[in-house]
Amino acid sequence: MKSVAALLTVAVIGSTSAFAPAPKAQSSTAVKAVWDDYAGGQDFKGGEFKFDPLKLSETYSPLVPFFREAEIRHGRTAMLAVMGFIATDFVRIPGDAYSFESIPKTINAHDSLVSSGPMFQLLLWIGLFDIVITYPSILATMDGEREAGDFGLTGFAPKDAAKMEQKKISELLNGRLAMCAVGGIATQSVLTDHGFPYL
Repeated sequence: MKSVAALLTVAVIGSTSAFAPAPKAQSSTAVKAVWDDYAGGQDFKGGEFKFDPLKLSETYSPLVPFFREAEIRHGRTAMLAVMGFIATDFVRIPGDAYSFESIPKTINAHDSLVSSGPMFQLLLWIGLFDIVITYPSILATMDGEREAGDFGLTGFAPKDAAKMEQKKISELLNGRLAMCAVGGIATQSVLTDHGFPYL
């Protein structure tokens, strides 16, 4: 749902730019600034990886902090989703509604839990979290008052700045991989009607 909202935002902004004068060519400067200011311009081997095929960093440069916030949030959510998809093929929380008899495969959980009600609670709590925490965080990120994805939970974070930078890059790369993985897991689950390892 958040992806749809982000795409709608980009579409609305894109449609309004159709009536604005054509922007001056600043491609190399805009892309350079984005990769200089944000971690993640590395590939999985640590080499340079300045991937922006749609030129969003140039066309929508004021929204780049929001894009990074969205990338980190979706990456974190996808990492949890991958673990959730795999874990629930082996372990379930107590209760008849969540048992293997009621929900034989993880892929069936959404429809079963929407019809029985718990998914509405999940929607309520995530909506409340977004109103109370996410929205003000995004505004603070857009105003430059906080770094994208930083909620101040640094108790286990490395104290060394170089190691912290490496952790940020690792989180981005793992999140990007997890976003691809959860899509693959869902697709394989539907196509094969099997649980883990989805073959």
